[in-house]
Amino acid sequence: MTEGHANPAEQRPQQQGQPLVEPEGLEPLYANFCRVSSTPEELVMDFGLNPQPFGGSTVPVKVTQRLVVNFYTAKRMWMALGVALQRHEQAFGNIEIDVNKRTVAQTAKPAPK
Repeated sequence: MTEGHANPAEQRPQQQGQPLVEPEGLEPLYANFCRVSSTPEELVMDFGLNPQPFGGSTVPVKVTQRLVVNFYTAKRMWMALGVALQRHEQAFGNIEIDVNKRTVAQTAKPAPK
């Protein structure tokens, strides 16, 4: 190799951690409902779609996915989610989770004359 030209492999910083592998047939999941429960060894998160998330619904939420992790993994997830939420709020503003504070009250329109 000539002087002044570095090997491209030497120029790239070393990647740490496990490589990300996208499994074939991976299906995305959307949920607007999450129920969390636990055992002494594991955290259990059930995900589903609430058909009426803004009011008292008599329709039960159908749980479609369950994620079970140990508490070490749960804490790493909690930390990663916290970082992602902080970045999002820094870029786009506060995420208000109280739906009553997010909705705009409808004002009564005056009757036509």
